[in-house]
Amino acid sequence: MTEPRYFALPVDAVLPELCRCLAEQGGAVLEAPPGAGKSTRVPLVLLDAPWRGDGRLLVLEPRRVAARAVAGFMAHQLGEPVGRTVGYRTRLDTRVSAATRIEVVTEGVLTRMLSHDPALEGYAAVLFDEFHERSLQADLGLALVQEVRQALREDLRLLVMSATLDVGPLAEGLSLPTVRSEGRVFPVDVSHAPPGRDQDPWDHCARQVEALAGEGTVLVFLPGVGEIERLRERLSVAMPVQVLHGRLAGDAQAAVLAAPAGPRVVLATNVAETSVTIEGVTVVVDAGLERRPSYDPRRHRSRLVTRRIS
Repeated sequence: MTEPRYFALPVDAVLPELCRCLAEQGGAVLEAPPGAGKSTRVPLVLLDAPWRGDGRLLVLEPRRVAARAVAGFMAHQLGEPVGRTVGYRTRLDTRVSAATRIEVVTEGVLTRMLSHDPALEGYAAVLFDEFHERSLQADLGLALVQEVRQALREDLRLLVMSATLDVGPLAEGLSLPTVRSEGRVFPVDVSHAPPGRDQDPWDHCARQVEALAGEGTVLVFLPGVGEIERLRERLSVAMPVQVLHGRLAGDAQAAVLAAPAGPRVVLATNVAETSVTIEGVTVVVDAGLERRPSYDPRRHRSRLVTRRIS
């Protein structure tokens, strides 16, 4: 394996404590703000943990875009292609091999893995990344893994990582120690520009993006693919306009994330909020809306609802 190409990240300061907790207490809850490096640094460091032996590390990401991006970044640090030491599994795409030691998977994949292999034989640890996003699959997966640790695999390590969740009750419920990492803080200027009462919101959003477009990357958060396409049709800027969402093909997603810093506009859903790094962002335009599943008791099923977010 090629010597890893590491650079300093805020999470590095707590890695010795984190490794000690996993070795001596079987797990930990890591609280680290966005940008600390927990998603890509921690799994690589745990490759050298004595307790791992020949076992694999299973890293759970809440989204397919994040799973591919995290696996790709770690493989790049090792100087390898994805699918060798670091691979990933999603519902529609898998890149793993016999040499894979870190598997990045989406949360639904873990549930299927546990149904076929309840003891998770061959895995030394399960890492839940971005647990603050919370979902039924993530909560179910954590409950099942905790059950496996208590009934079948006392040697199975568990690490839960979060950026914004109040980790105290979680750590207490899992009987695990808490490790906290400090992040880096940058000055941010915030302005509010709501559309007029009779103004088309996407025309207004397009004008705001055009006014703010400059030398860096303008990242625009939108609730869904439909809104991305509507805004793209309305934009008139002298720079590339790219899109990023979960339905985009893996190679197209990787191309957006790997693009060098420079003038461009990236229209994205909230897949770009966590675990994904876009180079050169100088301006963020947030439409203030998100699309989330909401349970309808009358129809006894969930439906997607567009609602305001801060």
